[in-house]
Amino acid sequence: MKNLIEKINAEYAAFVENANAQVEKGNKAAGTRARKSALELSKLMKEFRKVSVEASK
Repeated sequence: MKNLIEKINAEYAAFVENANAQVEKGNKAAGTRARKSALELSKLMKEFRKVSVEASK
């Protein structure tokens, strides 16, 4: 589970960096990367929920 949390933190950091670049600098490519990171974060969060529920049983 620790590895999964590290992946989530890394993906979130990438999302924040790219989202800020899009908003502040108008970088369209950064917006694409931010959306990709958001999608990956969604998948990782679902995986975290599944692992967390299993661990609490």
